[in-house]
Amino acid sequence: LCQPGNPQTQPFEIIILMTIFANCVALAVYLPMPEDDTNASNSSLEKIEYVFLIIFTIEATLKIIAYGFLLHTDAYLRNGWNVLDFAIVSLGLVTVVVEQINVMQGAPLTGKGGFDVKALRAFRVLRPLRLVSGVPSLQVVLNSIIKAMVPLLHIALLVLFMIIIYAIVGQELFKGKMHKTCYYIGTDVIATGEMEKPSPCASTGHGHHCTMNGTECRSGWPGPNNGITHFDNFGFAMLTVYQCITMEGWTEVLYWVNDAIGNEWPWIYFVSLILLGSFFVLNLVLGVLSGEFTKEREKAKSRGTFQKLREKQQLEEDLKGYMDWITHAEVMDRMLPSEEGGSETESLYEIEGMNKWILFFRQWRRWNRLFRRKCREVVKSKFFYWLVILLISLNTLSIASEHHWQPEWLTRVQDSANRVLLALFAAEMLLKMYALGLRQYFMSLFNRFDCFVVCVGILEIILVEINIMSPLGISVLRCIRLLRIFKITRYWTSLSNLVASLLNSVRSIASLLLLLFLFIIIFSLLGMQLFGGKYDFEDMEVRRSTFDNFPQALISVFQILTGEDWNSIMYNGIMAYGGPSFPGVLVCIYFIILFVCGNYILLNVFLAIAVDNLAEAESLTSAQKAKAEEKKRRKMSRSYPEKSEEEKLLLAKKLEQKAKAEGIPTTAKLKVDEFESNVNEIKDPYPSADFPGDDEEDEPEIPLSPRPRPLAELQLKEKAVPMPEASAFFIFSPTNRIRVLCHRIVNATWFTNFILLFILLSSVSLAAEDPIRPESFRNQVLGYFDMGFTSVFTVEIVLKMTAYGAFLHKGSFCRNYFNILDLLVVAVSLISMGIESSTISVVKILRVLRVLRPLRAINRAKGLKHVVQCVFVAIKTIGNIVIVTTLLQFMFACIGVQLFKVRFPTCSPLVYKCTAASRSRGYFIVYLDGSPTQLRLHQREWVHNDFHFDNVLSAMMSLFTVSTFEGWPQLLYKAIDTHTEDMGPIYNYRVEIAIFFIIYIILIAFFMMNIFVGFVIVTFQEQGESEYKNCELDKNQRQCVQYALKARPLRRYIPKNPYQYQIWYVVTSSYFEYLMFFLIMLNTICLGMQHYNQSAEMNHISDNLNVAFTILFTLEMFLKLMAFKAKGYFGDPWNVFDFLIVIGSIIDVILSEIDVSAAVGGGNVSESMETVLTESLLSHYTAMVDPPAASVALTPPLLLTLPGKVPCGNCLCPGTEPEPQADSAVTYASTLQRLHPRCALPVDG
Repeated sequence: LCQPGNPQTQPFEIIILMTIFANCVALAVYLPMPEDDTNASNSSLEKIEYVFLIIFTIEATLKIIAYGFLLHTDAYLRNGWNVLDFAIVSLGLVTVVVEQINVMQGAPLTGKGGFDVKALRAFRVLRPLRLVSGVPSLQVVLNSIIKAMVPLLHIALLVLFMIIIYAIVGQELFKGKMHKTCYYIGTDVIATGEMEKPSPCASTGHGHHCTMNGTECRSGWPGPNNGITHFDNFGFAMLTVYQCITMEGWTEVLYWVNDAIGNEWPWIYFVSLILLGSFFVLNLVLGVLSGEFTKEREKAKSRGTFQKLREKQQLEEDLKGYMDWITHAEVMDRMLPSEEGGSETESLYEIEGMNKWILFFRQWRRWNRLFRRKCREVVKSKFFYWLVILLISLNTLSIASEHHWQPEWLTRVQDSANRVLLALFAAEMLLKMYALGLRQYFMSLFNRFDCFVVCVGILEIILVEINIMSPLGISVLRCIRLLRIFKITRYWTSLSNLVASLLNSVRSIASLLLLLFLFIIIFSLLGMQLFGGKYDFEDMEVRRSTFDNFPQALISVFQILTGEDWNSIMYNGIMAYGGPSFPGVLVCIYFIILFVCGNYILLNVFLAIAVDNLAEAESLTSAQKAKAEEKKRRKMSRSYPEKSEEEKLLLAKKLEQKAKAEGIPTTAKLKVDEFESNVNEIKDPYPSADFPGDDEEDEPEIPLSPRPRPLAELQLKEKAVPMPEASAFFIFSPTNRIRVLCHRIVNATWFTNFILLFILLSSVSLAAEDPIRPESFRNQVLGYFDMGFTSVFTVEIVLKMTAYGAFLHKGSFCRNYFNILDLLVVAVSLISMGIESSTISVVKILRVLRVLRPLRAINRAKGLKHVVQCVFVAIKTIGNIVIVTTLLQFMFACIGVQLFKVRFPTCSPLVYKCTAASRSRGYFIVYLDGSPTQLRLHQREWVHNDFHFDNVLSAMMSLFTVSTFEGWPQLLYKAIDTHTEDMGPIYNYRVEIAIFFIIYIILIAFFMMNIFVGFVIVTFQEQGESEYKNCELDKNQRQCVQYALKARPLRRYIPKNPYQYQIWYVVTSSYFEYLMFFLIMLNTICLGMQHYNQSAEMNHISDNLNVAFTILFTLEMFLKLMAFKAKGYFGDPWNVFDFLIVIGSIIDVILSEIDVSAAVGGGNVSESMETVLTESLLSHYTAMVDPPAASVALTPPLLLTLPGKVPCGNCLCPGTEPEPQADSAVTYASTLQRLHPRCALPVDG
């Protein structure tokens, strides 16, 4: 049964896999119920579980007997899949034993709020992963994810480290601040007012105050989300910080904190958390997965796995060409006269002797071949191609014109157009089949697709005509015809390459989708076991994202993968197990693992595949361009006739005269023959280093070397832009002293820095204006400053126009796009200053255009200009992706119109099964503030949803919101509740309609939207590699050379004094570092133990521990000062950081003692002073960022990438020039010295 030599074709394995599949079906059919209730089907399924357990136990026993258990090679437990099987079977047996014990004792296995041991059975669905382990493309995805686990673990440690820091900071800043809300005076009733849910408030300060009559702000409220979202203790602070890092609901947390303590400074905490955690650290996951996927893809290519499809396409093209020639040769052969000898009499005799039918048949075959050749020429002609494109466009227009309340004549025209176009497409199909032959016709993917669509269309018309089915069911397939529009890629090379790369990635995408589907099934079944029937709360609110059945669990898990409102599902899960206490708090582990593995790992593989495929498409397009240029170059070389000797001498004289005029030394004679060979070279019309509209001179050439330095590291003095030879304003010649002086000024470094400073100041003044009170004193003062800034910028424009001229000649001021931007901003400022009335709308618009002023910094910051240049290059070449995405969006919109037209309106308020004609009448009662005495009547209305599918444009807008993941579950559930046209919703009427949204999200949001991101990544990579296009070394070799050139020994201070040397030896030893690391971790644990409403003894212990740790860290500072002296100590940035922390901690202890004394004496410190003390205390807690090895190991790569991110950040806040990237190596060296003090070279003290 279990012979190791032939594991693939064993009937035993097939039986086990079928049992696994049946087990998954049984788990999916199981229907969880509230309060652990059951029914007959559930009881039968529970009995069937014993059968599955027996089969799996027999499997495990047989394999243990066959292979052995553990100790020798190839034993049962030496295989990871077998370990998983053994664990599942063991847990199942333990579950049965526990159930029997409980039955014998008369106690239930689980109670309300307890965990069900049977949930462990859901892990059995991991077994189908063995089935797909043999798929090569799936192995690429799995191997890339598995091999990325080690670097992903490092990133996880860094993320955990950041969460711990921000959790402790948030705990100290916001502890106990979220429990005050507005109550009616003298009652325990919460006053919500017009808000649906209560929010925190503040008794004093700048927080939210209770403005309703008869209300007061007091504590006693559990907090937002039933007391789950708060910073009262370390655990919930970490959960809240993690939720904010996922960027789902973090703004609500920010606003709640603002309501509790004011909005002056909490935004610093949350914005820094989002910038560092979400935008920076978490995106490292993409880099790791992309790198590992590329490596695995390269390995697979070397084995030939991914070359088969390309070879197949090449063979198909060759075969197609051969068949064309063979068919043509056969026709020509039949038409040629016979070359065999013989007299005409003999030929006539043979013809007369033949059967007339055979002669007719041979003649017919000859004419048939001739006609097929003519038809083949027709179907392959451009006229026929564009005719089909025209028919496709008419078909698209016919489908897109369908909308709600359309006239009857339009419906008849659409129906007739559908039939006529179907007939034409059928004629096209038959003509192609006749001309090309069936074998050659079905070789093309588009032809097979056309045949399928035409056959389905004919079948649809037949079924509708004989009234077997309604027109809607299969008419959705009409919209799939719109995919024919991709035929336009036949003569569009770059778009064709993009579509080809997307189609070639189907294997990887299909493998990833299979893995994603298994992942969703596993977590859906596990969610059903954990939360099925438990989302039944006392508030009677209907919750749609539940785990009560398998389809709903699939939708909920998929919603969590998209990240939309996943925290609300987690809050409901915590409340289902008793709320924010044990064991309810453990529920968050399920949702965190699901979100991390699904959203951060699996979905990022989509982007990794997109980047890889785009790189392939770009390389293919570049190769084709190079081939086309080579053909063009050869063609032009043939067009240039050989020049005579006189022409060569004349050309040489002209070149020599031009060289003398431009100041080029002519000691080396120019060879006219070599020049002629260079004349034929075609220059790239869009070089990557040029910017559109830039007439300035090129960057200084970098000499070729084994390692060209990146532009960011070049410390070259930029060459001044030469003065044009033409005159400026028709009066200033190139030698005019005033013009020469203006040229010197505008090219001076101090002038550029001076203008940058004024741009920064003007941006600050624009941000400081008061938009609410335009006539305030602050705005008047800022207005005078604005006049000064405008005057300075006007002088700059005048100086530059005087130096370079206005716009008539080449190299003038207005020949540069950035200069035009400067001129536009200054002109707008001057016009708005000239017109004083602020009531004129035109003036308001002109003043709004002043916000363009910070963009002037782009032309003056080199690194920022390179970033903007890359963005413009990406925008220029991103059109192909926009076209493909728009076509797919349009196709889904047409399908959506067929499915949901006039089905989204409903009664207000929501009433199921209402209609527009009969149920949207009358009035309904609204209770104000929940009071039964305050009533208000509202008229019932037939309300149209904001997002609907009544026409194609509205459908595209609705689907675009789905692709952004924002609010898409609400639209999904409204679509699920849709019934027939002009009929109100029915709860869960069409659950299967979720397939439409899931397919759309996977195709558009998961893949095509990631293509945009991937294209920007590929563009930046190409721009970075363009600096090394003339370098013979590859990327890895350049990195090795760069590392060797940058590596330098670390200088180390060793004192000569023997007593100082002893102290130095102690503080630089690894044992001392480990001791300090242990103290910092102990300090972190002590900080995490603090919580809201802790006892007086706990406060006393915390204060004493704070003083103790402050003394220990102060002692460390003095020992290092004695060992290194002041110069050596403050030469290390980490020591300066430690010094500031220790000083802040000492000040904190002193102020805390003063605060305690004031409190004992009857005084009181204000709340703002308390905040200052808390922030002073936090400076000591950040010492934990110093020594941990895992985070420090990741810190250098992060720091090395920061200079590259500075220009990107300046795009949002321009006005500063990035520092050179070379200095980041110093940070790396100091970090290594901090970790390994013995790895430095000694320097005499």
